[in-house]
Amino acid sequence: MIAGPGPAAAPPPEWREILTPGAIGFVNGMVERFSEERLALLARRNARQQRFDAGELPEFPEETRALRESDWRVGAIPADLLDRRVEITGPPERKMVINALNSGASVFMADFEDSLCPTWSNLIEGQANLMGAVRRTLTLTTAEGKQYRLADRTAVLVVRPRGWHLPEKHWLHGAEPIAGAFMDFGLYLYHNAVELLRRGTGPYYYLPKLEDRFEARLWARIIEHAEAALGLPRGTVKVTVLIETITAAFEIDEILWELRDWIVGLNCGRWDYIFSFIKRFGHRPEFVLPDRGSVTMTSNFLRSYSLLVIQRCHRRGAFAIGGMAAQIPIRSDPDANDRALARVRADKEREAGDGHDGTWVAHPGLVSVAREVFDRLMPGPNNLDRLREDVAVTAADLLRVPDGRITRAGLVNNIDVGIRYLAAWLGGNGCVPIHHLMEDAATAEISRAQLWQWVRHNAPLEDGTRVTLARVREEAKSVMAEIRRETGEDAWGQGHYERAFRHLDRLTSAPVFEPFLTLNAYEDID
Repeated sequence: MIAGPGPAAAPPPEWREILTPGAIGFVNGMVERFSEERLALLARRNARQQRFDAGELPEFPEETRALRESDWRVGAIPADLLDRRVEITGPPERKMVINALNSGASVFMADFEDSLCPTWSNLIEGQANLMGAVRRTLTLTTAEGKQYRLADRTAVLVVRPRGWHLPEKHWLHGAEPIAGAFMDFGLYLYHNAVELLRRGTGPYYYLPKLEDRFEARLWARIIEHAEAALGLPRGTVKVTVLIETITAAFEIDEILWELRDWIVGLNCGRWDYIFSFIKRFGHRPEFVLPDRGSVTMTSNFLRSYSLLVIQRCHRRGAFAIGGMAAQIPIRSDPDANDRALARVRADKEREAGDGHDGTWVAHPGLVSVAREVFDRLMPGPNNLDRLREDVAVTAADLLRVPDGRITRAGLVNNIDVGIRYLAAWLGGNGCVPIHHLMEDAATAEISRAQLWQWVRHNAPLEDGTRVTLARVREEAKSVMAEIRRETGEDAWGQGHYERAFRHLDRLTSAPVFEPFLTLNAYEDID
């Protein structure tokens, strides 16, 4: 049953093109077949967390050693995915879709997950926008008369559905909400697979937040079922998996194996990876991380994971895509802009030099910077011939906590980002420029996770004072006052900041770490 946003919101006519009887039946077929397995995997996550809480640490699975040591490769990679040197990401909003596809990037990842607030209208309009993009009919005329349309040559379209943990409360099967992943994956595939193939491309996806090989196996079963239900040849769907959880880093080969008929690569989802590290081990004092800004990809645990992804992917004939550059151009300050671009350039030079096959940016203004680096350091379409047999990463490398300080500035920044992002998210916007960085749910998760971790362990600041819940609340009052001065009374009143503070305070003060900030906040949106 499609509950929708309520009787007060009459759906636009074009929504009928998305929620057709055939599409609804296709999605419900996946729900009926695979929901029980999904719920079992979520329960498995919780059980594993209990073992981590009791002192266990992840290891490379002994039972799959033979698989890791044997020779095998993933399936064929389509021609239009052989060069992925620059990928841009963003929500499937109309203007964003047009600008991203026209940006000069190799790939545009239309994101139904971390950069989209999952209101019903956002989700359905996103699907409609992608249908228009696939058929090249998508246009936009603004109130000022400015027109946007797709260029003759555009980026390859890849879609990221929501993770397994996120429900879709507007779509009930029986009395229960379905998984958002079923809706996002199923609607896009049902409406666009045949048209994509007719145009010489295909239905391509990014799969987020997988924890282990068992979750990859579920996706493989779903894809196999979906292809058969639609009469598509096996291997039509192609996926890239984000390695953005600490547990997944210990099962890279296993994830590639489970999806070997459909997978073309892995991506280093660095921000969620840092968040996952805190979530899994944040209750333990030896895993307290320093300021978010000092946890960079040159930190041993992040660099080790990045190199391991490259090595294991290339051995299997799969791509290893680098991480996100979240910077956005600073037009008001040329010197600050130059410094920001220099940091982006250095990050991309590290990725290309290490052997990554491409990278991510969050803003069209960074496409040319990233492309220049990869054009210079990766003259071929990819780096698959760089096997990195010199890399030897141990479990200890993946678990080594980086050095660094916890500062008052870092504390205040986490509070500020948490409040500003949650306020925007509660207002329907999941991708927010804050202090010249493009923040999404993944980066906001780091901020609120660090607050929880620092409070739990009464972490010392560099000046010797301690992070307490009272200290966080006192600093939050000052942050709220500054936001109010900055925005003005009208914007403040409409900005959801008080609600955002309540959510952040609840997350920070919770006796047990809440796994995702969006889960509880989801009940607070339409």
